[in-house]
Amino acid sequence: MVKKTLEEMESDSREKLIIDIRDTEENSVEAYPSSINIYIEGILEDDFGMDQEETLEYCQRLISRTAELTGSEPSKDIPIYLICYTGLKSDIVSDKMQSLGYECYSLAEGYRCIMRRNVQRYLQSSKEAISENNEQYIKDVERSLVKRFRKDIWCKFTKAINEYELIQDGDRIAVCISGGKDSMLMAKLFQELYRHGIKNFEPVFLVMNPGYNDMNYQVILDNAKKLGIPIEVFKTDIFDSVAEVGDNPCYLCARMRRGYLYSQAKELGCNKIALGHHFDDVIETILMGMLWGGQIQTMMPKLHSTNFEGMELIRPMYLIREEAIIRWRDYNNLYFIQCACRFTENCASCGGTGKGSKRADIKNLISQLAKEDPIIEKNIFRSVENVNLATVVAYKQNGIKHHFLDEYDNQ
Repeated sequence: MVKKTLEEMESDSREKLIIDIRDTEENSVEAYPSSINIYIEGILEDDFGMDQEETLEYCQRLISRTAELTGSEPSKDIPIYLICYTGLKSDIVSDKMQSLGYECYSLAEGYRCIMRRNVQRYLQSSKEAISENNEQYIKDVERSLVKRFRKDIWCKFTKAINEYELIQDGDRIAVCISGGKDSMLMAKLFQELYRHGIKNFEPVFLVMNPGYNDMNYQVILDNAKKLGIPIEVFKTDIFDSVAEVGDNPCYLCARMRRGYLYSQAKELGCNKIALGHHFDDVIETILMGMLWGGQIQTMMPKLHSTNFEGMELIRPMYLIREEAIIRWRDYNNLYFIQCACRFTENCASCGGTGKGSKRADIKNLISQLAKEDPIIEKNIFRSVENVNLATVVAYKQNGIKHHFLDEYDNQ
């Protein structure tokens, strides 16, 4: 097996074939220029490399798919570079490809090294932009919200606030910023609403550092400065606390983060926290509950906290599509961290955005269904607005289970 660094791959001036073998959904988020994406589903998903026959089958399908995309099988005279998430999977595949006579290399560290370099470049460009003419840039970003993205973002934001009554007079709202595209956009929307709307509330822009690495943390700080968002930062040791958790550390991390946000918001005199979940998060949650939870439920637009008296959680991005958020991000040349958890591949400086998770599987499923009929996404959303209790066998309310037989003989 031969590994090549990113610098070595780019310095190879020969004609070459670069194949990104990450999941198609992840490749669509960000891809290396001039690479082709070939994702072989169902093979080498777990414990890859342990089964030689499976690895051989993977390579054969990779060769076949390459022929479909390029019009011919890859030449054994042209170097092939494989990119996966971490470099582990591409190590195994490139080794087998070499045994088949191909000059095949694995990109050392996988896509994480590309992401790391992108972050470094973005930090440098951000510093230059901030030092040159940042005030004009902020105005341009804000103008894009109410002009170019008025229909798909601004109007959906205000509609959710009005339709679900998310803001009341006198509210002090902790706008929780994780550093990703969704929460950063939400912060700008709240700024616009406060500046140009009815000033019946007060926003506080809250950032929690649960233990980000220095690079990810700097991206958050630079983006806040670049976008003109005055943030309040507090630190926790959540990443350290869940580091040794074997089972479901993501669930524990999410619960702890929510608790810290409620607690800090309350200390700052806030009565609500705002989270950046969007329309796609909602419909994915609905299907996840059905397929893996055996229940019909949704991510609510607002809810009362059960552990922090007087506190509420609101989701003002509830009606905004993720693709609109991505278009806004790209239009304004912004780069945000993703999950940034240092214990998984979900890190802006190490690549990956949740490959293999149930949510990623559901996202792919919905994407496939929507290609056949786009109305499917809206219908998933509407399904929990049109529940007819007379046609369900049982349901729960306030912790009490109700069965259709309870009242059946009285009808």
